[in-house]
Amino acid sequence: MPHPDTAVRRRGPLLPLGLLLPAAALLALVLGYPLVRLGVISFQDYGLRALFTGRTGWAGTANYHAVLHDPQLLPVLLRTAGFCAALVAGTLAVGTGVALLLGQLRRGLRTAVTLVLIAAWAMPNVASTLVWQWLFQPGYGVVNWLLTKTGLFGDLTQRDWTSTPLSAFALVWLLVVWQSVPFVALTLHAGLTQIPRAYYEAAALDGAGPWRSFRVITLPFLRPVLGLVTVLSVIWDFNVFNQIWILTQGGPGQGTTTLGIWSFTKAFSANSFGQGAAVALFSTLLLMLLTAAYVRRLVRSGEEW
Repeated sequence: MPHPDTAVRRRGPLLPLGLLLPAAALLALVLGYPLVRLGVISFQDYGLRALFTGRTGWAGTANYHAVLHDPQLLPVLLRTAGFCAALVAGTLAVGTGVALLLGQLRRGLRTAVTLVLIAAWAMPNVASTLVWQWLFQPGYGVVNWLLTKTGLFGDLTQRDWTSTPLSAFALVWLLVVWQSVPFVALTLHAGLTQIPRAYYEAAALDGAGPWRSFRVITLPFLRPVLGLVTVLSVIWDFNVFNQIWILTQGGPGQGTTTLGIWSFTKAFSANSFGQGAAVALFSTLLLMLLTAAYVRRLVRSGEEW
């Protein structure tokens, strides 16, 4: 007869797997099937004829060959990586600042600010993007009117912020950072509340200033939380689509075209759904590799720490 402890040890590793199985099955259904379908389309000659007839021919690797040899690939990749890095850096910087300020507020005011942040984060990005578009609209946009009233930049009432790639990306950057900061700020604030105050009191007795306390105490304690929000920000910002499409549609002159926009235009503007699927699958695999590498590095650094 086996010892009871042996039975517990055998059942122990299987229990977490059993609890995770329903969630894994749901993810496989919701995410797995679309990815498999996307992969199948990327190897097909899928165009308007296939939509009307329902018949598709196999193209082999022709779609991937066309995408990899497209002269737009490298500029789009660099543009996507640079824009994603700028978004993540801005979100983390502003979110960390807001989280630190939340810790300095009194309870009632902190609750009010938290509710405002949650409301801003919960607002659908399509609705907020349309409001953003109205705020910066040439002719009657509120932001243009306010900037003109200050007299610092001249007459900006007719300023079109989407007329150049730099100003268009700045417009999208402000919107995405504004939408992302609430989640990052509240998550980091929750992490800050778990740091014992005794560490800061001891640092103050040793003569440490605010910056040194932040560098020596706050950052090491927040490292796991910062790693988590960084990974999530990379995933979200790499896949930004609605904001760019509504505000610029990838223009001017494809100056704001990222991988998501490029995949969409390949599929629905050029009617080459196979190439659009190839671009989408390529960007998904690239993002998975980047995320896996970062998570692996984060886990290793956490173990060393």
